[in-house]
Amino acid sequence: MLYQIILWVFLFSFAIQMFYWIVLYSRLVFYKNEKNSKSLPKNGDIPVSVIICARNEAGNLKKYLDRILNQNYRSFEVIVVNDGSSDSSANILLKFHIKYPILHIITLKDKPKGSGKKFALARGIEAAKNQVLLLTDADCVPNTPDWIRTMVSHLDDQTDIILGYGPYKKAKGLLNKWIRYETLTTATQYFSFALVGMPYMGVGRNLMYRKKLFLKADGFNDHDHLMSGDDDLFINKVATSKNTRIAIQPDSFMYSEGKQSWKEYYRQKARHLTTGKHYNLKHQALLGLYTLSHFLYYLGGIVLLILNFSTIFVVVVLVYLVRTSIIILWYRVIFKKLQDSSLVRWIPFFDFGLLLYYLVFSPVLMTGNTNRWK
Repeated sequence: MLYQIILWVFLFSFAIQMFYWIVLYSRLVFYKNEKNSKSLPKNGDIPVSVIICARNEAGNLKKYLDRILNQNYRSFEVIVVNDGSSDSSANILLKFHIKYPILHIITLKDKPKGSGKKFALARGIEAAKNQVLLLTDADCVPNTPDWIRTMVSHLDDQTDIILGYGPYKKAKGLLNKWIRYETLTTATQYFSFALVGMPYMGVGRNLMYRKKLFLKADGFNDHDHLMSGDDDLFINKVATSKNTRIAIQPDSFMYSEGKQSWKEYYRQKARHLTTGKHYNLKHQALLGLYTLSHFLYYLGGIVLLILNFSTIFVVVVLVYLVRTSIIILWYRVIFKKLQDSSLVRWIPFFDFGLLLYYLVFSPVLMTGNTNRWK
């Protein structure tokens, strides 16, 4: 009886997985509505305010800020909110301001107790002169000087939100490969959901929306008590099937460096993942079902092999080969679009590794423990 139940759970989980991959994630595989940035006007007529929040980011500001200030775009300003930094950020920003008048600096010294990045970001948005806001972080660098121009190219009268992609730079080591893989899988999900008319999140490293949308939604007030969520919870609240588009051309990418230790990575992901339980219930259910079916698929297959290896081996292997083949086929296309084809050979290993990922972070999802944004 137990054996039959596990077998049905395994097969049902496989069926759910196939539904997600064939029906949902295939939308990103066959997505072709990508504008060629080379054909776009070199100068933009839509004024844009780029907003960056920085707390003790002197090194990153010195290394990356000029790449943002030197974009091939005619009408834009850059606002850096210096969020109570105790390093040399103020002096570095002042030097940039002298050289680039489009840079505006907001210095926060006395913030309300317990406030984090959302407070700083809200001050930057309030100060923005333009209606189109483009958000990123101090440790990020645009892939090309056409970042702003490419993101803006997706705007039209019906579009208020552009979901961009924020990949991580390649580096040596297993951790870096895992971070890049997990980022690609997350992007596959939120881009695919957006393409089927169910946008649920964006990443603050590369996100564009209109200021009027922020004001109409009363900013971050609904989730201001949470340390994270300035990107995904806000988008989860205001994004619709009609007002949201995606940008996945390489010119629109905003790169950053991954964490250097597993401990740092755990803290970062723990902070981000706790916002998931505050998503719209529909999104929670759909994302939760995919995660649960992925977990039960592998767990069920392992248990079946342990209980009755000789009889079930062929069935489990055939099911595994079908699912893995589809995932590799789909990811080959998606990873190529997102400029990281070198990870294709790691797919079987990391797909199974997600099992451990779910186990490690399940306590975080249940307890809701978070850390400050810096």
